Amino acid sequence: MRASLLKRRAMKSAVIVYPGSNCDRDAAVAIERVTGHAPAMVWHGDSALPEGLDFIMVPGGFSYGDYLRCGAIAARSPVTADLIKKAETGVPILGVCNGFQILIEAGLLPGALMRNEGLHFVCERAPLLVETSNTRFTSAYGDNKELIIPIAHHDGNYFADAEMLDRLEGEGQVAFRYGNNPNGSARDIAGITNKAGNVLGMMPHPERAVDTRHGGTDGVKLFESVMGSVQ
Repeated sequence: MRASLLKRRAMKSAVIVYPGSNCDRDAAVAIERVTGHAPAMVWHGDSALPEGLDFIMVPGGFSYGDYLRCGAIAARSPVTADLIKKAETGVPILGVCNGFQILIEAGLLPGALMRNEGLHFVCERAPLLVETSNTRFTSAYGDNKELIIPIAHHDGNYFADAEMLDRLEGEGQVAFRYGNNPNGSARDIAGITNKAGNVLGMMPHPERAVDTRHGGTDGVKLFESVMGSVQ
């Protein structure tokens, strides 16, 4: 752990766990590795998240078995109502893969995530471009614009109409793009923020890129960016 990080106050974080989440432990390990403090693991059936949170992560997986529509049932879980309230107060929220789908279904992010263009599950280490470092999730990347972050999804094809896409780009809400589009996403979009900039949804898995033994550490700076934004 870097000495500079040890001097910072503890970041209070939480990971929401839905039935079918399978990346919640990866998320917890990544957060603890970077921040030095384990997050609270919050069950979807709880009525509220802990108070005083600095960061909330909605992990990947297959919440409710992807029944009805990916993320649709999870977006109506009891805890999601409080997640929406926390977003409205400005708490940084990261939704990864299924978490991105949940954030869209909950109305926290615009657009839709459809079946991949080739109708196949994709699982690979994907080249990713940091579109802007002017967000609470990307500030630590600075001039490092090219990353390798793992992906693993079947419904990651981001869609929005032309007007919305122009608005997202014009207001700097496109955080990441694919260097080699794996799923047909409009304008190669891999991750977007809300207008306020405190909610990020992305299909690639930064929590799987925090350890050299797992193939790379390009996800570390995303969590460091969040840490820096709440100090």
